[in-house]
Amino acid sequence: MVEGKNVVLGITGSIAAYKAVDIAAKLTQKGLAVDVVMTKAATKFVSALSFRSVTHRPVITDMWETPAEFNIEHVSLAERADVVVIAPATANTIAKLAAGIADEILTCTVLATRAPIILAPAMDAGMYSNPITQENLAKLRSRGFIIAGPGYGWLASGLVGMGRLVDPNEILGTIFQALGKKGDLVDKHIVVSAGGTREPIDLVRYIGNRSSGKMGYALAEAARDRGATVTLVTSVTELPPPAGVEVIPVESALEMREAVLKATAAADVLIMAAAVADYHPAKVAKDKIKRESETLTLELVKTPDIIGEVRGNIIKVGFAAESKDLIVRGTEKLKKKKLDLIAVNDITAEDSGFATDTNRVILIDRKGKVEQLSLMPKYEVAHLILDKVVVLLSRAQRSPAEKDT
Repeated sequence: MVEGKNVVLGITGSIAAYKAVDIAAKLTQKGLAVDVVMTKAATKFVSALSFRSVTHRPVITDMWETPAEFNIEHVSLAERADVVVIAPATANTIAKLAAGIADEILTCTVLATRAPIILAPAMDAGMYSNPITQENLAKLRSRGFIIAGPGYGWLASGLVGMGRLVDPNEILGTIFQALGKKGDLVDKHIVVSAGGTREPIDLVRYIGNRSSGKMGYALAEAARDRGATVTLVTSVTELPPPAGVEVIPVESALEMREAVLKATAAADVLIMAAAVADYHPAKVAKDKIKRESETLTLELVKTPDIIGEVRGNIIKVGFAAESKDLIVRGTEKLKKKKLDLIAVNDITAEDSGFATDTNRVILIDRKGKVEQLSLMPKYEVAHLILDKVVVLLSRAQRSPAEKDT
């Protein structure tokens, strides 16, 4: 959904400017064309060559030196941009934009564009908290600017406070969210579950599984990138929360059930990618269980069938982790739980499934159509699943006569 889009990435004079190299590289790796525009102050912190090396495109640092590729730089950049991002954005640049000052190439480009504009502030805590800066940011927000961050932490001054450039991955997520405003899932609410649930035994121990949550998080990010409003119900993982996504943390199957049922009350789609425990301890010990006997017996009871309890006019997509007879078992689960689509994983494969960045799944729909996907990154798998969801949503909106055609 983002491949081929044009991003203008503005860099201003902050010590955090070096972090923008990583942003430029990752955007380029995603297939976007990145035009980097640097203020003179920015070139004191990081070289233009660094950005040119990762984007393979000319870097603009002077309004009066026009690369052959551009005609009237700021106008050309402004027109071709699908999104303009300034990361880091200093208090000085923020003040200029709030006042409408266009005294160099970056501010000229911002004033000329009609694309979404994202600012990622980075400055000393005192500068950020200054009423003037806060007033300028409020003014820009009221004009439709998207503000990402800042974060809290150690600053270049050696102090700790608000003003640190937000994590580059959050900036990337905000960019993809802005680009997704024209996607095929705009105005749709998608609920995704992720991670393996933890069923408590006592104050310390729990029953869990090997799910990393990566597939669910990839689905949440892909849905966001296609314009959907996304709610991610996630068990404990080591993954950073996706930007632009409502994240609801849970631990146990019962907690996930409550969160999913509440979130799906007004949703269009539920994708249950979480590895929900099939059983949980009948009783949870109030204190830590001591190792006193040679054996320990736990009474386990079934956990609720979360996706089976979801009612209403909602598209339901499930996952099945199987070790054999994948198609047969996946089809049985699809029918039993009355799903619209199911993705079946082979948990015996070392390069897909739990805790990997890639996946190889079999997709089965209600009509019995089976599609074997090749090994690919989980984000790409997510988009192929969402392609099916888009078709299911379009069918749901047709009249009964149209559905038969």
